[in-house]
Amino acid sequence: MATETYHTPALLAETLDLLHLNPSGVYVDATFGGGGHSRAILERLGPEGRLFGFDRDIDALANVPDDPRFTFVHSDYRFIPNFLQYHGVERVDGILADLGVSFHHFDSGERGFSFREDAPLDMRMNRRGGRSAADIVADSSAEELTRIFRTYSDLKKPGLIAAAIVKARSLKPVDTTFRLAEAITPVLNPKSLKKDLAQAFQALRIETNNELRSLSDLLTNSLSILKPEGRLAIITYHSIEDRMVKNFMRSGNIEGEVRQDIYGRILTPWTLITRSPVTPSPEEVERNPRSRSAKLRVAELSMTE
Repeated sequence: MATETYHTPALLAETLDLLHLNPSGVYVDATFGGGGHSRAILERLGPEGRLFGFDRDIDALANVPDDPRFTFVHSDYRFIPNFLQYHGVERVDGILADLGVSFHHFDSGERGFSFREDAPLDMRMNRRGGRSAADIVADSSAEELTRIFRTYSDLKKPGLIAAAIVKARSLKPVDTTFRLAEAITPVLNPKSLKKDLAQAFQALRIETNNELRSLSDLLTNSLSILKPEGRLAIITYHSIEDRMVKNFMRSGNIEGEVRQDIYGRILTPWTLITRSPVTPSPEEVERNPRSRSAKLRVAELSMTE
């Protein structure tokens, strides 16, 4: 498998610079994928440096670099603390997560991530277990489907979309990408059809892979696995993820509840390295159009944490 076509990492130079890499440090690439970020990190690490790459898609194994400093872990990044403990690592100097779906997943039609090709409605990052998107579409109530489309997308009529799916599946299984698109197209805005279809598929993908639960656990776990002055760098691609990351880095908790001392100073374990998100340059977007919605946020864990 050609790693250069698997995924093109977004904001690569910016991420490496803001991670403030220590050549002898220990780092985690929580979303290994095509390995672009990992290989760039390894280029900046010295002989004593270590890098752990996590990915729940076994396809990523084909991209693992032949480097003794690198350890690949086939697992969801929500379990990073368990595997670091297994490898005898208490704390790390930095954590990177690029939350974008790899080109590989969108371009492999048989994975069911896109409405551009007809394929089984799978969408699982880890195809060895768990419910597929087709299972969710088949088994969820109208109320549950409404919750999915309301929570994980910006679609304006989640209830109508859910009802359209329920009606369609009463006639025949909605178990392929084309059947899902066919079922919901009549209730979508024809002027923004492709965008709305992409939003609907995004919502089902997030639900299928429990992506926000994993992100929540990653953020919370970062407090216990980063060294003081260690840095957390997260690249998001939609407003739901970005809001979670922004609120967590600002407040130190998933709820985004800001606490203040008696002087009105915000109590947070983080120092913001990026007060506003870093976005791709026009030149990067031209080279890699899929990077256009990427937002990078970086924070440093306080010495007192």
